[in-house]
Amino acid sequence: MMVAAAIPTTTRARRVLDIRGVVQGVGFRPYVYRVAVGLGLSGGVWNGAGGVTVDAEGDPVALDRFCAALRAAPPPARVDSVEESPSAPVLGQAAFAIRSSRDEGVASPRVAADLATCPECVAELFDPGDRRYLYPFIACAACGPRYTVIRESPYDRQRTTFDAFPPCASCGDEYDDPASRRFHAQAISCDECGPRLRAEGAPAGGDPIAAAVLALRRGEIVGLMSLGGMHLACDARDAAAVARLRAAKGRADKPFAVMFESAFAIGEACSLDAASRAALEGRERPIVLVPRRGAGALAASVAPGLGEVGAFLPGTGLHHLLLRSFAAPLVMTSGNRTDEPVATSVEEARRRLGSICGVLLLHDREIVGRADDSVVRVTAGAPRLLRRAKGYAPGPFALGFAGPDVLAVGADLKNTLCVTRGTEAFLSPHVGDLEDLDAQMAWQETRARMERLFRTFPVAAAHDLHPGYHGTSIASRSGLPAIPVQHHHAHVASCLVENGFPGRVIGVAWDGTGYGPDGTVWGGEILGADLSGFTRLGRLRPVALAGGDAAVREGWRMAVAHLIDAGVDPARVAARGAASVARMIATGAATVPTSSMGRLFDAVASLCGVRQVSSYEGQAAQELEALVLDGDDPYPLPLDEHGALLEMDARPLVRAVVADVDGGVSPAVIASRFHAGIAAALVASCRAARERTGLQAVALTGGCFANRRLTELAATGLKADGFEVLLHARVPPGDGGIALGQAAVAAWRLAHVPGDSR
Repeated sequence: MMVAAAIPTTTRARRVLDIRGVVQGVGFRPYVYRVAVGLGLSGGVWNGAGGVTVDAEGDPVALDRFCAALRAAPPPARVDSVEESPSAPVLGQAAFAIRSSRDEGVASPRVAADLATCPECVAELFDPGDRRYLYPFIACAACGPRYTVIRESPYDRQRTTFDAFPPCASCGDEYDDPASRRFHAQAISCDECGPRLRAEGAPAGGDPIAAAVLALRRGEIVGLMSLGGMHLACDARDAAAVARLRAAKGRADKPFAVMFESAFAIGEACSLDAASRAALEGRERPIVLVPRRGAGALAASVAPGLGEVGAFLPGTGLHHLLLRSFAAPLVMTSGNRTDEPVATSVEEARRRLGSICGVLLLHDREIVGRADDSVVRVTAGAPRLLRRAKGYAPGPFALGFAGPDVLAVGADLKNTLCVTRGTEAFLSPHVGDLEDLDAQMAWQETRARMERLFRTFPVAAAHDLHPGYHGTSIASRSGLPAIPVQHHHAHVASCLVENGFPGRVIGVAWDGTGYGPDGTVWGGEILGADLSGFTRLGRLRPVALAGGDAAVREGWRMAVAHLIDAGVDPARVAARGAASVARMIATGAATVPTSSMGRLFDAVASLCGVRQVSSYEGQAAQELEALVLDGDDPYPLPLDEHGALLEMDARPLVRAVVADVDGGVSPAVIASRFHAGIAAALVASCRAARERTGLQAVALTGGCFANRRLTELAATGLKADGFEVLLHARVPPGDGGIALGQAAVAAWRLAHVPGDSR
């Protein structure tokens, strides 16, 4: 341990600093130590309950430089605030040290997200002269597991699942060496003292990686235990292997992600722009949706009907070893069956995946934080999350006000949950769909974990307004007062919080389904909204949703409804049952009005022959978007007045689609004209809403804005019309971000309207 030369106390000053931000588990204390020693300061640094505390003394000029350096700490650390205690007397400390953590204070702690294996560790992994050569769990202070292994804060080894692996002498020396990249790295380990990899389903005693590669080359499915749960892998070039994986997961068409060894390998199969490449190579290692180059080497069944592939790079030593040995891209998908949460334990892996895998690559390090891979799409020049999980969660969001602790249940689909404490909200990783019982159990586990990690004690549970949602039932059983929040208001609130926008906006909330206060199904909404509430300014003209959830899966039902509304004979829909649906609409049996823009996507996809029945949410819309060309004129979607509401009238659009289909116009041109038409209608609606309200900012939110083409057309048109445009980036625009909005609305009500739990 280096010791700074003592300076007479008459020339010294002392500062005690309370630092908040992402400063635990990211190499921040070693950084503080090196800066302090380099400036000749003495004192110490330690983890506390809510962040890091620094006690430093020395030359006043050096202390000024020290404080400036702390604020400029390099990523992955992030300093949000530095508070100095007043009147700290000089103690005459002779050295600077990293001290034991102190579980003190009341501030909410930060928990770092998991970090992909850094380039230095990758170089060591494949260096035959390095003692961690081919060690699957290689990590240092700048990379490795964080959220998925921490049990309690502050972040110290004894509070993580690494407490089961006492460091060997060599690892201990590195941990204590200020010159080492593993100085105070809590996840430090090696082949002598760390977790062990084994291959179940392969001969005992062999190389686990070699056994997995052999199984993959035979066309088998391999399960491997990653940071936040299991992955299922197969050869991405082998259509038969991909088909076996689809059958095993019960996943007929939904695209699979593909892991490549390098960005160069991705570039051979896909088109990469600078923003996509930067996202791929970031420390979060998300799946990034990128255009594929023709048929290429990948099996077409990897992403059927789509022009994009979800590509990503290895994020752990285990993945690097497997990809280097296999030397070809691998399908790498969540280790679960459809609608189930990802398996995280050895027992779960054996029970749920053992029968479908030729080999299971397992290890003995417990996973305590479930986390899928995050999904990113570059839109309007920036990476935007479609699924927020590993690498990003559970980072905090500033609410912009101080409120009581709240729990937000989230949406039934693509569920995440959220907890608040004081001025901040913490959004969990992706949980799954709450229709599944295992997902509900995973939700309960995640709730307990989030409340424990962030030391929050909710006084209320926010949930969706829909009385029949699983989330509503969960909230009612939570033991807390329940606060309902309308679905689309929560979407807009989520966008406001993410963008730090304090005022009222025109909220364009377009998605598939959301329960309206009037008992109808909303989804094509123009709202005037802030955290305190909303006013419905406009909507898509309602049509009949016939058959409830069946209409969500069977887009031809929405085609029938829109044809009838447009005065076109619905008999042109050839699907079995179309006549029955027409009768249901005529009589009103088992129907409810819907203003859903997502269902209009389904109707157009059906009418032009793209998709009649969807096997996963959003399939028809995604396949329609995949056809879009540049430069087509928009279909008409005029704006009318319906009482106090602005109403986008889809009838002329539907008639134009029918005319183009009858005229032999290609589905690609129809898709292009449709996207241009709804984007133009969006801009016109916001312009009319501005005339009524004077609002100048527009928040684009809801699942429809996962659509790159729609988002870019809308944002461009709005900006050209003088609007300030708020888009999602760190929070999904769809239901995966709705818990943040629920939490913000509920906390605002409790803070500003005592006794109000509407």
